[in-house]
Amino acid sequence: MTTTTTPAPAQAKKRRPLGEWWNNLSRVQQWGVLIPLVVLVYLLPVLNPPILTTEPGYDFPIAMFEVARYALIAIGLNVVVGQAGLLDLGYVGFFAVGAYVAALFTSPESSLSKLPFLAVLPIAMAVTMIFGVVLGTPTLRLRGDYLAIVTLGFGEIVRLLADNVDPLRGNRGFQQVGHPPGTKADGTPLFTNTDGIPWYWLCVTIIILILFLVGNLERSRVGRAWVAIRDDEDAAEIMGVPTFKFKIWAFVGGAAIGGLSGALYAGQLGFVNNQKFDVVTSMLFLAAVILGGSGNKVGVILGAVVVAYIPLRFLVIAEYKYLIFGVALIVLMIFRPQGLLGARQRLLTYGRQAYQRLLGKGEQISSDNALQTESTPGSKS
Repeated sequence: MTTTTTPAPAQAKKRRPLGEWWNNLSRVQQWGVLIPLVVLVYLLPVLNPPILTTEPGYDFPIAMFEVARYALIAIGLNVVVGQAGLLDLGYVGFFAVGAYVAALFTSPESSLSKLPFLAVLPIAMAVTMIFGVVLGTPTLRLRGDYLAIVTLGFGEIVRLLADNVDPLRGNRGFQQVGHPPGTKADGTPLFTNTDGIPWYWLCVTIIILILFLVGNLERSRVGRAWVAIRDDEDAAEIMGVPTFKFKIWAFVGGAAIGGLSGALYAGQLGFVNNQKFDVVTSMLFLAAVILGGSGNKVGVILGAVVVAYIPLRFLVIAEYKYLIFGVALIVLMIFRPQGLLGARQRLLTYGRQAYQRLLGKGEQISSDNALQTESTPGSKS
């Protein structure tokens, strides 16, 4: 009996998803795509494309700084929510601590010794890390809704302290918050409250550095422990993962990035008071992570762009942004619960090489079966 191969019917070549195409590229090819993209990102506030501009309603360079600031916040919150699976509803508290640290050490209205703004940035990160340890040590033994309620309370406590502790000046706040050094050719300061371009460039540079750091953490033992805790904390603990220690690390790391973003916000605005750190702002931070794709760095940046840019681009709908994002979240949870860009299912130190050797293609994202091979177009009988 002979076997014959039935040719497959002619059909159009199936289009590969963008994520699969990206993962199949070599590292050199990825850099070849990324470098021009990063250059374009840096040039955005200078080019001010007519299709993207927020003017005349809102200054475009400052709008781009707002987008970059939200992206930095989303990356930090993604460490806590997306990587370690800890539902933090009070992340705005860390953001507020960083902003107040910058104000206390740079504003002339503060009684503390004045320091250069760039020296204050690591101090703001260190202080928020301490707050992360203080908050996380007693509360990270809780899970789910209970942890969410406690973190929500932390955000409100920080705001109320800023309102009632006299050295923090309540509604009066701090004016003339410091900024990085530098002058233009005409002798005027490089960093001002009205010019968003230098602030945008500084924030984008910090985002790139943070992405490198967080990406290396993802592929390390720490990142694998976070993914194990996120997927099943009990199973991870049974397998010997010190879950409490790694949850503290995630909380502290996310707090540091939140404090850094708060300090940048205070410097650009030049004014800090207790009215900027409410629960609604914290919900917007979380919405950016959920919309973009919890656990995916590029996804949360995309979510931050949506949350920060859309209200500034379309000022008519700005007052309805909470309603719009709420509806968007509901729709997303129904039709695409993993977010716009899903998280990677498997994070190996040499994951790219392993997937290429085993399957001949790059690592898959969530909702895709990474170990399922494509069926052959023909069959033998």
